[in-house]
Amino acid sequence: MPSDRIDGTLRDILHHIDLATEFAGGLDREGFAADLRAVYAVTRCLEIISEASRRLPEELKERHPAIAWRQMAAAGNVYRHNYEDVAARLVWETVQQALPPLRAAIEDEMARS
Repeated sequence: MPSDRIDGTLRDILHHIDLATEFAGGLDREGFAADLRAVYAVTRCLEIISEASRRLPEELKERHPAIAWRQMAAAGNVYRHNYEDVAARLVWETVQQALPPLRAAIEDEMARS
């Protein structure tokens, strides 16, 4: 059963997954790249998800080995410090490919409580 702190972190991650998905919704890759507001909003959501993922305990992460937890945590540094290198294409691919399985893992953990 997750602690209140872990439960709050899981809710934060889920909330920002939903926001990122909403901000990118209705756009294709090119439309997303052309929408500077959407790119910035989604990138901020990914920063928050990255930071929140660092607060999750290792045993939780071990239950979901298909999630690239280390890369997720490291991505936040890229978003914050190498922002000139953050390509809309990579942000788009993260939303499309990485967030759905992460959402499933987070929902699984929330259901454990």
